[in-house]
Amino acid sequence: MRMMPGMSEILNRLKQAIRDGDKSRYRLSKETGVEESALSRLMSGERGLSIEAAEKVAVALGLEIIIRPVKHKAKG
Repeated sequence: MRMMPGMSEILNRLKQAIRDGDKSRYRLSKETGVEESALSRLMSGERGLSIEAAEKVAVALGLEIIIRPVKHKAKG
């Protein structure tokens, strides 16, 4: 699975929120429809999540994913 730039940071933050949160992977799976095995592979670093699945998990954790333009450094 090829990830867009910055996607690994999103997934790292989701993994941390899962670790820090009070919801089990089983509960997240039931709330989001994302398979528990996919969440386990995410947590182990074996695989990522689709954008759709990442958004569902983020919402279930009380987070939102925001995409905004990158601020480029001025040439000088």
